[in-house]
Amino acid sequence: MKRFWGHPWTIAACNIGLLMVLYTLMRVFCYLVHGAMFPDVSFSHLVEMLLGGMRFDLTAILYLSSLYLIGILLPLNGRIRSRLTYQRVLLALLWVPNSLGILANCADIAYIPFTDRRTTCTFFSEFENDKNILSIFVQGIWDYWYVTLFALVMLGLMFWLTRRYFAINRHKTRGLKIWYYVSESLVMVLSVFMIVIGIRGGFGRYTRPITVSNALQYTDTPRETALVLNTPFSLMKSLENIRYKDPEYFDEAVASHMDPVHEPKTGVKARTDNVVVIILESFSQEYIGFYNQDLDNGRYQGYTPFLDSLLAKSVTYDYSYASGRKSIDAMPSVLSAIPMLIEPYVVTPYSTNQVSSIAERLKMKGYQTAFFHGAPNGSMGFQAYARSAGFAHYYGMREYGNMEDFDGTWAIWDEEFLQYFAKTMGSMREPFMTAVFTASSHHPFKVPARYEHRFPKGTQPIHQAVGYADHALRLFFETAKQQPWFDHTLFVITADHTNQLTHPEYTNARGLFAVPIAFYHPKMAAERRSQGAVSQTDIMPSVLNWLGYDRPYLAFGEDALTQHKAHPYAVCYNAPMYQILSDSLLVEFDGEQVTAVYDYRQDPLLKTNIAETIAPTRIAPMTDYLKGYIQQYIHRMINDELRVE
Repeated sequence: MKRFWGHPWTIAACNIGLLMVLYTLMRVFCYLVHGAMFPDVSFSHLVEMLLGGMRFDLTAILYLSSLYLIGILLPLNGRIRSRLTYQRVLLALLWVPNSLGILANCADIAYIPFTDRRTTCTFFSEFENDKNILSIFVQGIWDYWYVTLFALVMLGLMFWLTRRYFAINRHKTRGLKIWYYVSESLVMVLSVFMIVIGIRGGFGRYTRPITVSNALQYTDTPRETALVLNTPFSLMKSLENIRYKDPEYFDEAVASHMDPVHEPKTGVKARTDNVVVIILESFSQEYIGFYNQDLDNGRYQGYTPFLDSLLAKSVTYDYSYASGRKSIDAMPSVLSAIPMLIEPYVVTPYSTNQVSSIAERLKMKGYQTAFFHGAPNGSMGFQAYARSAGFAHYYGMREYGNMEDFDGTWAIWDEEFLQYFAKTMGSMREPFMTAVFTASSHHPFKVPARYEHRFPKGTQPIHQAVGYADHALRLFFETAKQQPWFDHTLFVITADHTNQLTHPEYTNARGLFAVPIAFYHPKMAAERRSQGAVSQTDIMPSVLNWLGYDRPYLAFGEDALTQHKAHPYAVCYNAPMYQILSDSLLVEFDGEQVTAVYDYRQDPLLKTNIAETIAPTRIAPMTDYLKGYIQQYIHRMINDELRVE
């Protein structure tokens, strides 16, 4: 028995088992920290997710421990195995990669609320140009001290237990015994076979290697995959970077279901008004009183008094949605009508494709174009995308030139940078098309010291920052109104994505994407519309049609400003699920079949899946449009057809 417990195979199995226990503890900790994100998870369902998650943990741990497993299972004689140097090397091969895995898994516990999924390798592409990433990381260690402490505890347990209880016994073999090497070789072969099964997530002719989408097997909603998966697994799977494959839902008649090529509209008045697109960082509809007049029995006020007043003078929509959940999803969606499907466009293998944009189209008409973002130049890849999308000028922190207004983490404070934005436009030749991406309502949600007690702190850290950003927006419009270009300018107001959410109406698969989309013009009558749903990808065709643009262009959206949409839907990607929304239904599609349908007007908390009872004729137009949408997107990505002349 002593020989059995001291055998390298047993030691390796115990260490793998120990690591799986630690990953389960991390999953439980994640649930305890973010329980509000999963309000309807019963105890039995939590256990189901914990057990299901072990499949993904085993794959990740076996990947990370592969060199350790090879080293410990080699059929070496006892003298070599008993050497201290050999055992130290083995511990290093076990500790180093698994320490990185534990740290990544714990760090993601703090990041999950911002993305609602586990981090993939797109994270590194997203922040590769951010020179201040170290300060952001240090700030995160301080802000999420309880996660940092928990990570240290996990590392301590791994080091202590593997060194004290699961190290190889120092026994020696006497002489060269053939049966010893034969038996040890057989053990190694059998172990490798079992390791391969574990890495694949199963064995058999019909078993595909386990991937992220397998997590849906243990969840009721796509959001819950953040609990089932672990970060090392998500990172390793995203490294595969599989190129897209045309799903071929339809034959050449796909355009009859969804055609992204827009032909010029007849009878539309031609205009040369300026266009200003304002993308507000993290402005969920939940923060805006204008959209929530019935929330909390009519007592809800929100945190955006100025935006409320501006929206009351604008064309707005009851059901408006972001395409994705990250800032890098927003620029292609808002400015180029390219949605976020599968992964952010800018980090796909096709990110060098030719693309259109509002700026690129209007530059053909003599517009001067510029993009503004107060972060360090190159941050988030915005400068690169702005250039590829046809913006002639870029104004970032370098052009702003005054580091005294730096917030210390991300960018120039919104108040100062929006004033710079307004005044710079005053020096531009008209007509112009500009876009600005605000930053102050980003984590760590700070406000300038002079405003520390000015805005309501609310129930989430972001609420005070949203109040400050709304104030900065008010001052921007006060300055803009004094400019000669103001009265003949169309303003587009939206947000990149949602963020910290409180009400259950906003923490589900619909609310996670609910952002403002509004068109304001000093001479345009206000109107609130409820026919269908609109998306960020509808902004480009709405602007171009309103201006009377007279050339073909490509956009994965429709005009929602000068006419009613022919297909009144919004498409978004709630990894790993496609979603399509009308003004009453939300349909979830896994790429092959509809998995859920919710009537979110009657069931705002999305508690009842009516996929089995709803009349097929109600969802058939939606699913056909969604399939056409996906097929057109992938086909055009693969063939570099995202732009038409």
